[in-house]
Amino acid sequence: MKLEFLQTLCAVLRRGTFAAAAEEVSLTPGAVSQHIKYLEQHFGQPLFDRAARQARPTPFAHELAALVQGTLESLEALRARRQTRVSGKVTLGTIDSIQATLLPMAMKALQSDYPELDVHLARGRSERLLGELRDGAIDAAVLVRPQSGGSSRLYWQTLMHETMVLVAPPDARGDTVEQLLRGHDWIRFDKTSTGGRIAAQYVRRLHPRMKSRIDLLSSHAIIAMVSAGLGVSIIPQPYDPLRKAYRFRELPLGRNGPRRQIAFVCRRADVDKPALGVLRAVFEQVAARAKDGGA
Repeated sequence: MKLEFLQTLCAVLRRGTFAAAAEEVSLTPGAVSQHIKYLEQHFGQPLFDRAARQARPTPFAHELAALVQGTLESLEALRARRQTRVSGKVTLGTIDSIQATLLPMAMKALQSDYPELDVHLARGRSERLLGELRDGAIDAAVLVRPQSGGSSRLYWQTLMHETMVLVAPPDARGDTVEQLLRGHDWIRFDKTSTGGRIAAQYVRRLHPRMKSRIDLLSSHAIIAMVSAGLGVSIIPQPYDPLRKAYRFRELPLGRNGPRRQIAFVCRRADVDKPALGVLRAVFEQVAARAKDGGA
């Protein structure tokens, strides 16, 4: 049995559809389907329930993926590390929220496994980092992918999707998102950022005439304001240290609520450079662990 068949299964579970997985592993949807069929024949039981309109993974599919995911990541990291000696300097741009979540674990892995790779960090909003990438000021970035999908001249690798939530003061009155928005001031996640525009569009759909009292770019600052009782906000789901540091309510926005896509991006001409391949692989591994609650 080929390891790539197991990699394909993990990609399908991670991306949700055969078509999306095909894009990630650089195969056709038909080839992805063939990989899954081989695994089903090999293990003698179905991995997807095809009775519904969209194929749904069986419990055995999740069990198998959980069993092999760590091994596949370790093998890929070993292959990348031993395949070539990676050294030199790269400049990586990151948005603020990533600096408190994915970046610390990624930098720890890079320093441990690739000590000769000198990673310089730059910070900024997604739009600014994209401009610096196009101008050659940075080599790659981890940022929020534009809602339009972003320039096809750049190489994009999705790392994770961040669900947005409503945060409210701990004693705020109201049981629903609509009630809390209607009954409190709106602290707006700065709409000059991609994530802020996504959040603002959601609020406008519910309350077209709603105006913000405070605009802030930092989720940390917003939660501090919310915790102090100054209003409610729509932001990416807070990470655990913020939940421990501040008292606030957190309400999900439902299945159709807004999300933002965190992606690794570099110039297409540079995608095969060993240093950028290492950066991409490390961030993929860290993001996968974060989705599983391990980061």
